[in-house]
Amino acid sequence: MSAAERYRIEVSAEVAFLSEQSDPAAGRYVFAYTMTIRNTGTVAAQLVSRHWIITDAEGRVQEVRGLGVVGEQPVIAPGEAHRYTSGTAIATPVGTMRGAYQMIAADGTRFEAPIPEFTLAVPRVLH
Repeated sequence: MSAAERYRIEVSAEVAFLSEQSDPAAGRYVFAYTMTIRNTGTVAAQLVSRHWIITDAEGRVQEVRGLGVVGEQPVIAPGEAHRYTSGTAIATPVGTMRGAYQMIAADGTRFEAPIPEFTLAVPRVLH
């Protein structure tokens, strides 16, 4: 069995604009994102850290690195998933997020789970 089959994590995102926490006049647009991290491999793996690249519509980039997600370092068994919700603020009504989770498999192998780029957008801004 190849390493790609043993250490496989699928990541998806759902995004919501938080109008009540945003202040467009001040250039503050707040979004909540719910991440689903599914272990589609054959070995349990622990999410130990994250690296986010957040880009607004004017090309300004924020990089965020840290341990775990929302204070947790979950162990995800094969066939299982972990979901959490967090948030971010950007200076424009549209932006993107992408990155990676750093994982350690139960057998000690370290690997990265890429987070595919997703869009942050105020409703009705994009067609």
